[in-house]
Amino acid sequence: QVQLVESGGGLVQTGGSLRLSCAASGSIFSTEIMGWYRQVPGYERELVADISDGGRTTYAESVKGRFTISRDKAKNTVALQMNSLKPEDTAVYYCDLYGKEGRWYPAQHYWGQGTQVTVSS
Repeated sequence: QVQLVESGGGLVQTGGSLRLSCAASGSIFSTEIMGWYRQVPGYERELVADISDGGRTTYAESVKGRFTISRDKAKNTVALQMNSLKPEDTAVYYCDLYGKEGRWYPAQHYWGQGTQVTVSS
């Protein structure tokens, strides 16, 4: 089983910073992409940022220039540095690993438990 453990969420004032971290462990055959999603009650989960096995990154337009995603392939961890936080960034943030548990398993998304980020105005 693939397990993702997140840390770093919390309460911060507008303009502040937080750093989210996620460590993956378990039966991982291959990791194609790791990333972060967020979800607000009543809305669908949305991609915040991800990073591919080759190091290519994708960001939501709303966070470009403020958030930075990084990955340590050796440790199978991913981090999200969040700067200049805004109230609209308030959400539950989920770590995501897109990969396989075995060669003949289909690739799928594996999710962390979620960590709350609250930005006060």
